Amino acid sequence: MKGISRNKGPENKASCMRRGGGGRATVDREWDDMFVVELGKPATLACIDREMTGAVTVRWMKIADPKREKKLLLASEKNEVSHSPSKDMQFADLNFQESGVFSLLFVPKIGDQGLYFCLLKQQEKKEREKVILLAILTATIFPAAPPPKDSIVHLVASVSPNFIGRITWTGPSGTPLRSEVKGKETLTKVPRFNAKDGGTYVCVFHPKGNSSRATFSFDVAVEVDGHQISTASIVDVPFSLSCPPIQGDYVQVYWQNLDKRQEIKQVYQYDRWRDSQEQKKGPVLKRAGPPYNAQNGSFSFLLKPLLEDGGLYICMVYFDNKRYSQSTKLSVLKVRGIPSPKSTSLHLCCYYSAWSQVQQVGWTYQNRSHTPQRYSPRIGLAIANISLPISANTAGNYTCTLRLKNGQEIWAVYTITLPTKESTGVSAPSLLPSLSALLLLVPMVAAAVSVLLWRQRHISRRGIEQSLSRHSWEAENIYENPEDMRLTSPQGSIYMIGAKSVLITYSLLIQVNCQIHSVPSCNRRRT
Repeated sequence: MKGISRNKGPENKASCMRRGGGGRATVDREWDDMFVVELGKPATLACIDREMTGAVTVRWMKIADPKREKKLLLASEKNEVSHSPSKDMQFADLNFQESGVFSLLFVPKIGDQGLYFCLLKQQEKKEREKVILLAILTATIFPAAPPPKDSIVHLVASVSPNFIGRITWTGPSGTPLRSEVKGKETLTKVPRFNAKDGGTYVCVFHPKGNSSRATFSFDVAVEVDGHQISTASIVDVPFSLSCPPIQGDYVQVYWQNLDKRQEIKQVYQYDRWRDSQEQKKGPVLKRAGPPYNAQNGSFSFLLKPLLEDGGLYICMVYFDNKRYSQSTKLSVLKVRGIPSPKSTSLHLCCYYSAWSQVQQVGWTYQNRSHTPQRYSPRIGLAIANISLPISANTAGNYTCTLRLKNGQEIWAVYTITLPTKESTGVSAPSLLPSLSALLLLVPMVAAAVSVLLWRQRHISRRGIEQSLSRHSWEAENIYENPEDMRLTSPQGSIYMIGAKSVLITYSLLIQVNCQIHSVPSCNRRRT
């Protein structure tokens, strides 16, 4: 009964007013409650009476004008339901005769605002009615999201009927914004809109008259154009480069090597109307597949970054005469193991690019009782020294962790295993050959050294490094699940790069090669 019977007390009296000639207001009907809904969103007009259960006749109507009522939904005592011709309205609870919840559910359209009647009738009880005023709110953003950087963003809201309350705006931080009424609309502006202004703005409606709620709040998300993404990836691991989430005609990607302070340059462009693309010198980009479709104007790119591909990326999407941009600052991490010239230690090198956004880089070992020697000879490189030969105290996983200034972390794991029993060495007798055998070996060794010296003049350093890598260390990709390779902040993902040592091959071949070719150290910038 309470909340369903119509309250005619003068202290709570409210009226739905229709503007007449000369600007004067005329009274049509009173209302018991008010509900405000955003245009196109589902609305539930509450009509609840827990005492009216069983065989109840329910009738929902809309007051089209002071002299005419429009039937919307009717339920007989036998629970037979009939709809209005539009058939887009229904009871929120289909078991209303037992629950006492007779609320009306539908999606309002333009023109559906106004007064609604909920009329309940039971044989032995007094007829009850509730009058609800439905208002429709519309909120818009100009220019359309994402607005260009440094533009003036307009947030405009209106409610119909427009004389039943007022509208205010608050920013993403909850700070009230200055609002002005322009005709039937309430306006606020955000001049020089930039990354820090992005977020959820709240449009608040303050009703006048009878209402079970003090305010109605509506969220308006304003995405940021040009908001810079700060992230990191592992070398050669596929990375998704984001573009503005709009349908465009033309896209360009620019890249800048921040570490070398090079000028920004265009590395890719695509025209979907001509179906033409141009890949220029720099990071190699490929258009991403579903859910993106470049031919339909939805752009995103995939990149398998090299170490030197780190830096600033700007994706610019053009639609008609408007331009939207999305910038990404990418750091790339790479780990590598290089033996010292005399094979007394192994240098674990952790390289990284886009230094300006990196807060910390360092090596850790799985066995906390042993701490490897660590140092950073220059920015962009962190080294851990492991003594050779490998022992039970030094074998295992070494992790290089990179932390960005925004708190995001990625890491790579370098694994060193113990040698097998068969590869631990040669028995003492075999190490003491007879004098005759030594005499026979002298010319063979001399010939081998001559060949190696000749090859030194014809093989590039890169080829030597690759040769050493093939003979001394077998690189093994130990990713367990491709899904784990994706970088997802804030949860983070584990990236592992492993290497198994072939110590018997390593101890024999590297010793000779180091003496002749001088194996490059971590500190060489060529990686």
